[in-house]
Amino acid sequence: MTTITNTMLNPLVHALQRSGLLAEDLDYHVVRASMVIMFFFFGYQKWFPYEFERLVPFISNGPLIWWLYPVFGHAGASYFLGVSEWTFGTLLLAGFWDKRLGVLGALGSTGTFIATVTIIPFMPESWDVAAGGFPAMTGTSPS
Repeated sequence: MTTITNTMLNPLVHALQRSGLLAEDLDYHVVRASMVIMFFFFGYQKWFPYEFERLVPFISNGPLIWWLYPVFGHAGASYFLGVSEWTFGTLLLAGFWDKRLGVLGALGSTGTFIATVTIIPFMPESWDVAAGGFPAMTGTSPS
């Protein structure tokens, strides 16, 4: 059984070694790839009317993104966020080959995470103070 397993795995291991995927910084590459995938899917969902309406309470109460509706309207704000997420995901992907582009993508990603996290304290009815005396997030907060 061991011989069969080794026979099947050796070509795979050699191919992975040649590709560079088994480098010292494999964890770094996996995190980067997962971020690219995340930004692709999050950006994709911003192009549908259902998402336009779903974002209303979040954008309206976001202290850093409230201005999107007066400037772009509901659909335009969602498109803006989608394009931004795809742009940062693309920059992160390009960072595999050019570290400078990856740094730009990381900075943009940091901005999106900060803008998202700052929504939480400002969402109406998103905190349940009665939960054991400690404020706990409810279903309306973006968790």
